[in-house]
Amino acid sequence: MASTRIISVIGRKNAGKTTLAVALTSELARRGHRVMTIKHGHHPASVDRAGTDTWRHFNEGRAERTLIASPDLRVLFERSPDDYDPIGLARRYMQGADIVVTEGFKAAPLPKIEVFRRVGGDQPLYDLSAANSREWVAIVTDDPDLQADCPVLRFNDTIWLQLLANLAWDRSLVLGS
Repeated sequence: MASTRIISVIGRKNAGKTTLAVALTSELARRGHRVMTIKHGHHPASVDRAGTDTWRHFNEGRAERTLIASPDLRVLFERSPDDYDPIGLARRYMQGADIVVTEGFKAAPLPKIEVFRRVGGDQPLYDLSAANSREWVAIVTDDPDLQADCPVLRFNDTIWLQLLANLAWDRSLVLGS
């Protein structure tokens, strides 16, 4: 059985993390990889409506886990003291993935791809002097002047996504069994 790889897309609020994660996962899937994703959230997800059966099972019934299963989709609601450990989440829920792309988890010890847009701040999160600076795989940016000790890809380059997918695959963390 092949090992699962994991990498995180990070950036400041409204920098384009979701757009970049979607583009990257689409390119990796186009290449034939089984791609799965984990999104870091700061607030409880509101994906179920009050009064539905699953909402009642989970909220009124206080079930630890509620799974809704339909012919084409399954959604699991789970109460967990999890501290947002993306490696633990990948091992528990992402069996069979070739690569897991997480969005967020900037403090986790994972290889990181940062999306940095000038409208979101003056400087990227990347800091060469930080203890975890070696975790950065690349920075994707609209800033023509940005320099870093990791690869810097620019949105206006014609093959930035293909280069990023290569870097993501080659530099992702390989999870042991």
